[in-house]
Amino acid sequence: MPGHLPDFNTVYVVVVIFAATMIRSTLGFGEALIAVPLLAFRIPVAIAAPLAVLVSIVVALVVVLQDWRRIEIRAASGLVVSSFFGIPLGLFLLAKADDDVVKVILGTIIVAFSTYFLILRRTLHLRHDHAGWMIGCGFVSGILGGAYGMNGPPLAVYGTLRRWSPQHFRATLQGYFLPASIAGLFGYASIGLWNSTISRYFLVSLPAVATATFLGRAINHRITGDRFFRLVYGGLMVIGAALLIQAAVG
Repeated sequence: MPGHLPDFNTVYVVVVIFAATMIRSTLGFGEALIAVPLLAFRIPVAIAAPLAVLVSIVVALVVVLQDWRRIEIRAASGLVVSSFFGIPLGLFLLAKADDDVVKVILGTIIVAFSTYFLILRRTLHLRHDHAGWMIGCGFVSGILGGAYGMNGPPLAVYGTLRRWSPQHFRATLQGYFLPASIAGLFGYASIGLWNSTISRYFLVSLPAVATATFLGRAINHRITGDRFFRLVYGGLMVIGAALLIQAAVG
């Protein structure tokens, strides 16, 4: 019956969540570029952001339960702990710094880094956990997470430097995102950014989230190392370009 058909906003939310989850499940990161900006076209950011975090928890939990043997525990723990020290600085930048200037700087660095490795195909190879790189990438991830909810790029950089297999890369990043997203969800709840609309969108999106998560896992397991890292750098370039475009039109 027509009265039981989902409204356009609901269909739109489910489609966006599916696409974002597919990217996240395939590469291990990148859904922040898709989910919140696109959701914000149809629903308030105050609903889009907590919804994206809630979906992130589900995806990370499923991946961790499926592939926990592939998680680099020491690296994931170090990245999580060091990111907590960067979050306050990210929140400060969000409140005090010129948003466009920060986006230009970040976008330029990400695009330059990704272009260098894509064109020259050269990269450092950290054969073991490197405390300096691990702490640095985790700290910057916390800054970007606190300011823009975009933790992924520094984590992707560290994973490429370690030359993890696509499966270890994906699983270890989810080992980071699970506690980080839970902390973010508690933060939203503590300031009252939780309501029945978020719960409804989340429940309606669950079948799409489950389907995209398992499809992404299947794709991830079929990607070879070099091809996977080209996709990672390509994803980072898109994120950097999006930051530059946001700054230009902002």
